[in-house]
Amino acid sequence: MSADLGRVLSEVGAVLLDFDGPICSIFAGYPAPRVAAGLVDVLRLQGVEVPPDVASEPDPLEVLRRTGAAGDQGVTQAVEDALCLAERRAAETAEPTPYGREVIVAARQTGMPVAVVSNNSAIAVTSYLVRQRLAGHVSSVVGRAYAEPTRMKPNPEPILQAVSALGELPGRCVLVGDSVSDIVGAAAAGVRVIGYANRPPKAQSLWAAGADTVITSMGEIAAVLTERSGN
Repeated sequence: MSADLGRVLSEVGAVLLDFDGPICSIFAGYPAPRVAAGLVDVLRLQGVEVPPDVASEPDPLEVLRRTGAAGDQGVTQAVEDALCLAERRAAETAEPTPYGREVIVAARQTGMPVAVVSNNSAIAVTSYLVRQRLAGHVSSVVGRAYAEPTRMKPNPEPILQAVSALGELPGRCVLVGDSVSDIVGAAAAGVRVIGYANRPPKAQSLWAAGADTVITSMGEIAAVLTERSGN
């Protein structure tokens, strides 16, 4: 456990968690490239001429971003609807992140409220939390704004929504996220941020983006919180 991690956690009163990464791998059983390909099929059914780079894009969220940037709201809604359905299906076979549960439970045991703030749909996040019997430990879920991909992280709006839902000040919250968009969004919101490098090559980019500290296992956070709660 780094001194930086202990210091950050001692200076905050609430925990915000990204979903895909810190809590689970949502597309573990229903691979993201397959979902993205399905969204490309939706675009084609809508009569859209799909550029080659979008047709081969493996990240469904990026397909949604690109669709929204094209400016046709009806098409964006069609892709959004398809992605929501796919995410709900994916949540049924999502693979829990080691120690993700322990972080949520330990935070609550220390009296720190927990919110999930995600670029995935709120319904997929909530269904996963219910299935894993974690919903009772999470005070708020803020998911992707419907068919408005510009409002996803790194836009700070969803992070600030989560902060407001917990009744805390931004500077008294910490976001745990595994992407540069999490780090950038948290900084813009005035929220502390712990980078979760679930793959070692990510660590450098998370540090470079401005993370307060970087961890390689959610167990590091769980250990600090468990010690604080006296368990």
